[in-house]
Order: sequence, then structure tokens, then C-alpha cells
Amino acid sequence: MERRRFEREEVRFDPNAWEPKTDIGKRVKAKEITSIEQIFHEGRHIEETEIVDALIPDLKNEVIEIASVQRMTKNNRKMKYRVTAIVGDGKGHVGVGSGKEAEVKAAIDRAIKNAKANIIPVIFGCGSWQCLCGTPHSIPIVVKGKCGSVDVILKPAPRGLGVVASEPVRKMLELAGVKDLWSFSRGRTRAKYNTLLAVYRALRSEAAIKNVELIEAKNR
Repeated sequence: MERRRFEREEVRFDPNAWEPKTDIGKRVKAKEITSIEQIFHEGRHIEETEIVDALIPDLKNEVIEIASVQRMTKNNRKMKYRVTAIVGDGKGHVGVGSGKEAEVKAAIDRAIKNAKANIIPVIFGCGSWQCLCGTPHSIPIVVKGKCGSVDVILKPAPRGLGVVASEPVRKMLELAGVKDLWSFSRGRTRAKYNTLLAVYRALRSEAAIKNVELIEAKNR
């Protein structure tokens, strides 16, 4: 199903009306945690999307795909909408998610909430041998990700090249804040959610490698 534009009213986050239910949420509201990087360093999972709203107020979202799915029941076929969405602040944070609901608006809201819960840090750098400018415009190393039949390879690119990728992947990387990058993919790339999830896993592995390096440096 082709993506269509739907009017969706943005709901502004009100920190005063938020009643956190998790330990991290309570610490965020009490201002004990003032940066989402603190949560990443603790290795904790974000269970309340309000945490992301509070710590990254300029987060943007993009609906990538709206598709109809059907399921057979005892009486008849039940149709729902499946939405794929991405979120990012253009400063090193990005997430991807999906949601299913009987109505499009509800499916979009669920997909965006799921993407916020899956937000991860993106490590910037200049790992291209063609550039070596030292500025954080690309990624520092080659990373790979896989989801289903889709394999994705992300490679550092020289400054000024731009993001060389398919439209959904390019939008996700631009929302993350990556300015220059080579992207190679194979498999059933028409499955946009699987493709974006493969990119997400590649970026997540990059962050995991960086965390291991920091731990090793700290133990020396």
C-alpha cells in the first residue's frame, strides 16, 4: 500500500501531567537524570516514551510506510493497518518502530511510541580513507546489520558526498544526523521495516563496539 499523508494532531508533552511508573522515569522527573546518555551508559531499557520526550524535546518523527494487513478469524477477515515510523533528533539519536491498529491514526501513534522506546545513540566519526578530515560527519567504522533476508552494510564516506542509500534508509540516517555515508543492501529490500531494522541493528552494533572500547580503556 502506497504511503499517504494523514492529518495528525501533534500532542505536546506536558512534564507536569506526567506520572512516571518506572524507576528511571521517576529519576528523570526528579532531574536526577538530565541526559539520555546517562540511561545508555547504565544499559537500561526505556519503558516509558515520556522519558524520551522529556530528555529529547526536539525529537522529530517520520512515517515511512502504511500498509494494510489481514488476519482470518472464525467469522471473517479482520483488517488492520501496520505503520512503520522512525524518530531522530539529527544529533546522534535515532529509533525505528512499528504499530498495528484498526485505525490509521492509532497505528501511527503506536509506531512512533515504539520507535521512541527503541531509541539508540549513533557514534559519529570520519572513518573514510578518502577523507580523514577528523570531523564527525560520518561513522568511524564499517558496520553490518541483518533482519530477515535483508543484509545491510554501512560504510564511512568522504565529506560532501551525502548519504548514498535508498529513500527510507536515507531518511533514517539523516534523522540520526549522519551527513555522509555509503549504504549497501541485499535481500528483499522492498520490506521497508526489515530494511530499516537491519540499519538500526548496524548502528546499534557500532554503539556496542564503542562501549566495549570505553570499558577496556577504563580498565587499563
